[in-house]
Amino acid sequence: MRFVDVLTLRDPSRARVIVAALRAHGFHPLDTGTDGIPGLPGVTGLNGIAIRVPEHEAEDAKILADAINGDMGA
Repeated sequence: MRFVDVLTLRDPSRARVIVAALRAHGFHPLDTGTDGIPGLPGVTGLNGIAIRVPEHEAEDAKILADAINGDMGA
């Protein structure tokens, strides 16, 4: 199954909320961990934390993820 990025964030807390909301709405985000670089909690990579979903869910998941992110004051 191919996964694609729908949103990239710098804030791990915000990423966790959006992943949980996507799951609650029936999407299947990849569980890559939202605490940053493995072994270094709170440290994100140069591009931030990517939220990834299966390719066939990406269009709708992106709409929801962007709306939630916007509601959170991004």
